[in-house]
Amino acid sequence: MLFYLIRRIVFMIPLFLGITIISFIVIHLAPGSPTDIYTQFNPKVSPEFQQRLRKLYNLDKPLYVQYWLWLKRLTHLDFGRSFTPDARPVWVKIKERLPITIKINVLSMFLIFIVALPLGVLSAVKHNSLFDKITTIFVFIGYATPGFWLALLLMLLFGIKLGWLPISGLKSLDYQTLSAWGKFWDQAKHLILPVFVSAFGGLAGLSRFVRSSMLEVIRQDYILTARAKGLPERTVIYKHALKNALLPVITILGLSVPGLIGGSVIFESIFAIPGMGQLFYASVMARDYPTIMGCLVIGAGLTLLGNLLADISYALVDPRIRVE
Repeated sequence: MLFYLIRRIVFMIPLFLGITIISFIVIHLAPGSPTDIYTQFNPKVSPEFQQRLRKLYNLDKPLYVQYWLWLKRLTHLDFGRSFTPDARPVWVKIKERLPITIKINVLSMFLIFIVALPLGVLSAVKHNSLFDKITTIFVFIGYATPGFWLALLLMLLFGIKLGWLPISGLKSLDYQTLSAWGKFWDQAKHLILPVFVSAFGGLAGLSRFVRSSMLEVIRQDYILTARAKGLPERTVIYKHALKNALLPVITILGLSVPGLIGGSVIFESIFAIPGMGQLFYASVMARDYPTIMGCLVIGAGLTLLGNLLADISYALVDPRIRVE
């Protein structure tokens, strides 16, 4: 097991470097320059000043030299300074917003798991029943519904028409005057819509994967043998079948991390949540290369960590992997 973990961690290093190289090249291929924010709409800016700006940001150097300088800083956990007028350290800007995005994504993953798992199992056990058909319709709706459109509909219904839930931010204006329970409930109300929108598509997809995997497992001979021994149906389903059906589901959970992080750009912008997604979007619009790379590195790191946890869970569930 230890050798397996070491091998997986070592394999992550070249993969991480490959992600950073591709990201670095792609963001520099985009039209425009970070200096445009200072020079594009100011006719009084001289060419000498533009050249000094490019030299200040190392934009006058070849692309591979820029990447090497960035990578050397990264080895010291230094993401550089933002190209925006505030010139704040990138890590400081990320550190302020990262916990918010992680909180929303963890809550989304938890919601996906606790709802999709029993939903998929029941759909497989009640195959072709009315319940299975209703959940199938729910899944098709979940796949077909764009996240931004669903967010706008929920904001219109629960925020504007009914007035039950807030539609932006994480705290109310009177947050500091509330009691401890009031602060908790205020934050919970602000998170209901973003967490649901973030989890909706993944919930529909994962329930189908659980259903498909369970249908395959419950048709195996050892399940038939367990039933022939007279074991209770609950024991057959949840002790014998579900454990083996979870193998592909664990992999899907690990692969769903990038989708959740990418989706945070949409719902954080719509709900005005000061998280990593909103920071990434603003950085792209401002062509803030250091902040873009910082966000991409954090996202890649969380994605690789999610895949590593999925591999560890896979090895714990399947003894054959530990033996190999």
